[in-house]
Amino acid sequence: MTEIHLHHYSGRMNSEFHLLSEKIDKLAELAQFLRRENAELRLKIALMSSENAILTEKMQQAHQRVSALLEQIPDPLQQQDEEPA
Repeated sequence: MTEIHLHHYSGRMNSEFHLLSEKIDKLAELAQFLRRENAELRLKIALMSSENAILTEKMQQAHQRVSALLEQIPDPLQQQDEEPA
């Protein structure tokens, strides 16, 4: 009778080890997937940061050009003061 009980216990234990092994395998796969995704996201962040820096520079250049153009436009109030009455 003890032999039957041990066999049942051993079978249940094997089953639990098998389930645990499957869970560990799934966890390892998930960890690998997350590592790859993390690397991809870091690359995207680097590319977007670079693009952001380029766009910021372009905006600054455009702002400077617009400011230079605005300075060339005569002030209508000054022109009225200069005109003889």
